[in-house]
Amino acid sequence: MFDSYLENTLRFHDEKCVSCLRCTEVCPHGVFVQIDDRIICAHSTRCMECGACALNCPAQAIEVKSGVGCAWAMISAARAGRDMDEGECCCGGERGSCCE
Repeated sequence: MFDSYLENTLRFHDEKCVSCLRCTEVCPHGVFVQIDDRIICAHSTRCMECGACALNCPAQAIEVKSGVGCAWAMISAARAGRDMDEGECCCGGERGSCCE
């Protein structure tokens, strides 16, 4: 069974990574970290699937389906002009649980 808090669409292909650090600079949740001269996907469950890392990766080492999961809930709430605390989370969590 798919658990939206433990799984997501993020895929990191470390063999393609050129260690440019762009993913570490654009990720709002610190999913990627630098260890020595390499980048690793250290916190994949923090990913909110916004797609910033994949869009900024020159080596195409990162894949993610943006617009799903909690990111979609945040975008939908913003477009509707309401806070995330209003209504239920559409990613399957309890009220107010998205991306906490």
